Amino acid sequence: MTTPATVLPRWTLAVPLVAWIVLGAAYVLPGNGLLLALVGLALCSAVFAAVHHAEVVAHRVGEPFGTLVLAVAVTVIEVALIISVMLTSGPEKAGLARDTVFAAVMIVCNGIVGLCLLVGGIRHREQDFQIRGAAAALAVLASLSVLTLVMPNYTTTHAGPVLSSSQLAFAGVSSLVLYGVFVFVQTVRHRDYFLADVPDENAHAAPPRAALALTSGGLLLVCLVAVVLLAKLLSPVVETAVENAGAPPAVVGIVIAALVLLPEGLAAVRAARADRLQNSLNLALGSALASIGLTIPTVAAVFLTTGEPLVLGINGKETVLLLLTLLVGTLTLSTGRTTILQGAVHLSLFAAYLFLSFAP
Repeated sequence: MTTPATVLPRWTLAVPLVAWIVLGAAYVLPGNGLLLALVGLALCSAVFAAVHHAEVVAHRVGEPFGTLVLAVAVTVIEVALIISVMLTSGPEKAGLARDTVFAAVMIVCNGIVGLCLLVGGIRHREQDFQIRGAAAALAVLASLSVLTLVMPNYTTTHAGPVLSSSQLAFAGVSSLVLYGVFVFVQTVRHRDYFLADVPDENAHAAPPRAALALTSGGLLLVCLVAVVLLAKLLSPVVETAVENAGAPPAVVGIVIAALVLLPEGLAAVRAARADRLQNSLNLALGSALASIGLTIPTVAAVFLTTGEPLVLGINGKETVLLLLTLLVGTLTLSTGRTTILQGAVHLSLFAAYLFLSFAP
């Protein structure tokens, strides 16, 4: 039996404070090279602290509620980051939400899922999961991603990849409703679809005390806000580096999505390594669903209010990658059992996505 945690490690208490001190110093002394290096270090440290606190909260609330904690919290703050950057940068950033959401889907469905399957397969040879839950998540993900990222290229009211006001409102409402129904099914109506057939050995350990879980919940939000603000500080450096490297502007969306998804990615890989693939898939697929289901409605509402242009449709190359990812994901999740082969296939698609992003 695993001994329940009664106190939080000291480093998990110190890291949020240090991250905010570095953040404040960076705003006071902008452009300082040493501080920018400290910002990067503080960002990585805050990610690890966020993962720890998320796991404490998840153990307290149980599955599948636990996997929603980090996914929803990160996505809400990701939306705030996207909107702040888009509104302060003008029309040239009209496609940032599209680039970030598409990058999040590709990073999660190919990068994180592929790494989880590979790490889990290397350590445990074969791993099992619930087909019904995975299939339900993938069906919702396919619907949301195609309707919001592909369909805008084929509407006729406005020439793609831009939707009309009524179409954008419909896309936002339908995305939010579909995501809400999925969360209801996952947590209430068919909760058993998202629980492992073989109970996790950690489930027999007493959950952390309510006060400890509440403290971790607060520190989780503190860490995640710090992660996003630190990432925003680094974004001009990233944009300059992307421009100097001659890479397409969409690479900025990849970097933003990768930074924001770090806590979820680490938590998912750790779960797969511990032979908890069901939890790993719940977290990974839930992150992709939250990224679309929460980002699109919020961005749509903001841009309908401001009247600014919003570009959603992806190009032909990205459409092929998205459809291939959904097809391979369907085949991967159709048997309820995975090996290193499926992990290698998804990672190869992720490598192709990254390569073609830099060399379109």
